[in-house]
This record gives sequence, C-alpha cells and structure tokens, in this order.
Amino acid sequence: MSQPPLDPDRELAARVASPKRIAYDARDSILKLLSEAELAQVSTAEEAATLAAGDEYLDLEHLEHGVRKAPVMAAEASRMLPRSAVREETWRKILAVLRAMGEV
Repeated sequence: MSQPPLDPDRELAARVASPKRIAYDARDSILKLLSEAELAQVSTAEEAATLAAGDEYLDLEHLEHGVRKAPVMAAEASRMLPRSAVREETWRKILAVLRAMGEV
C-alpha cells in the first residue's frame, strides 16, 4: 500500500494554530493561574464592573490589547480580569503568559 505524497504546506498548516486557538489557549492558561479565591474575586468584580480611574485590567476576550486601564467600556465589563482581583504574584505570571504570546 503506498502512502500519499507529503504536502509540506498542508503539514505546516496543520501544525500552526489559528489566532483564535492561540487566544483561547492563552485565556485558558491565565485562568488556570488563578486560585479559587481569585476566581471568586474576578466573578465579584465582573458583577460590580466598577474600577477606579487608572486601575489596570485585562479584557479576556481581547488579550491582544494587553493590559488596559479603567474606565472600562460597558461591553468589556463582563470579560475583565482586574489586576486588583489577583495577587501580585499571579499578575506577574499572567504578564509572563502575555509576553510569551507577544501581547505585552
């Protein structure tokens, strides 16, 4: 039985992740860094959706924008990860994930 010839372009395309997949993986990696207490803080922050002017946050649906500063647009409020909701050590780890993605 002969095997079909290799198509280098197709092989490369199969191994290269789409931007949407990369963003999903980054978001998943970031959320896995959070402790249960931090996840609860993030949920509370999403409900309150109030940050003081200048507070830093991430829009989890648009990590490519990097760290943003309040005020938060209404559309972003439900997707935000406020810096104030996580420990400083966790925030540093999150920034390392973003740097690895090339977003910071």
